[in-house]
Amino acid sequence: MFDAHLHIIDPRFPLVANQGYRPEPFTVADYRARVAGLGVTGGAVVAGSYQGYATDYLVTALRELGEGFVGVAQVPPDVPDARLYELHTAGVRALRFNLRRRVGSGDTDTAADIDGLVELGERAARLLGWPAEFYVDARELPALAPRIAALPRVSVDHLGLSAEGLPALLDLVAAGARVKATGFGRVDMDVASALRSIAAVDRGALMFGTDLPSTRAARPFQPADRDLVVRALGAEVAEDVLAANARVFYGIDAADT
Repeated sequence: MFDAHLHIIDPRFPLVANQGYRPEPFTVADYRARVAGLGVTGGAVVAGSYQGYATDYLVTALRELGEGFVGVAQVPPDVPDARLYELHTAGVRALRFNLRRRVGSGDTDTAADIDGLVELGERAARLLGWPAEFYVDARELPALAPRIAALPRVSVDHLGLSAEGLPALLDLVAAGARVKATGFGRVDMDVASALRSIAAVDRGALMFGTDLPSTRAARPFQPADRDLVVRALGAEVAEDVLAANARVFYGIDAADT
């Protein structure tokens, strides 16, 4: 299993209160304990809103997790090219654009400048081949889709969150987007039905992850979530959803994990 979406919250590094929220620590050791027995051979460590634009914790987490793990960084639109190259060397392989929650400090709001984020996404894709990951309610996609169409590779977190937004998400999948099959305890839809609908459009679109430690979710990840994927999609498709699709998305050779 390749865990396409996890967070590491290391108490050695400061947090930025997001809407008054600061999560409890969730270290590399905590993560390994939670996924013991799941057959995890790699994964994507994703920046959280409460980590602002910091990257030191992410670089440290990747070093401690070791081979097979990549990072998804949250950086400001004016980040220098040199810093992007440094992050790539450290194992970062994608950018995260958090349009659902405020990011950074003060009045910074990533949703305030979509054009700037898209320009950053285009730059990272051109320089390093990185995709862009969006944390967004799919109900917003009809307005956003024309603006993010310039990005060569895109994914949407947590099944797009809402059943109402599923048709717009399916349109984006038909245009080549990928979808994180994650956060089942934070969505307002029938998960099995949504998985089948997405796979019917593109069986390579779905990428499963634990979303650990499931901060602010109504229900945290359970091993049964993985079983749900197998039941909903069948063993053959689920095998790719649980590993191969994400490895392709992040440019990871399965033979190296």
